[in-house]
Amino acid sequence: MAYTIGLAIFPGAEELDFVGPWEVFTASAAQRERDGEVPDRVLLVAADREPVRCAKGMRVLPDATFDDHPALDVVLVPGGQGTRREAENPVLLGWLAKVSASAQWTTSVCTGSLLLHASGVADGRRLATYWGFEDELERRGATVVRDARWVRDGQVVSSQGVSAGIDMALWLIGQLHSPAHARTTQRYIQYAPAPPYQADV
Repeated sequence: MAYTIGLAIFPGAEELDFVGPWEVFTASAAQRERDGEVPDRVLLVAADREPVRCAKGMRVLPDATFDDHPALDVVLVPGGQGTRREAENPVLLGWLAKVSASAQWTTSVCTGSLLLHASGVADGRRLATYWGFEDELERRGATVVRDARWVRDGQVVSSQGVSAGIDMALWLIGQLHSPAHARTTQRYIQYAPAPPYQADV
């Protein structure tokens, strides 16, 4: 089965928070296509189609908008300084709540967990976030897990900062397809996490 994966982007999003998972998801799709399977579709989704300037200055072109994207099986929200502003943005928060209601998985990287919390998507769920934001997220009323690179609570999966999003994305590929496929993808991108990827956990 093929899935449609949407990565939300917004001004001030941390680049590797979404580019790292993008690499995992698209590498997985390439491996599936090579093996004669239907590849997953991976999209960058934003409020409009204008270039988005990210935290470190990278400018990115969205593939779709909040109003015209296809149905999403997986939603990913990155972190970055922009999350503080977007946590007060009813358009993004409303969109996130709406798509999460029908998505199979809703995920976050780094301080993207703030947007899951602010939108109500993570109500009653445990969250991981960037180490430097754990106290603040807890102060805002979230239940924070401090000792795991990523945390699954129901259909919500959140990861710690930046590179932890790659670990989380590999785990998710293992859930969508198989642990063996996730390990093939890991080898393809020559990623060697410590501890090694373990989709069976």
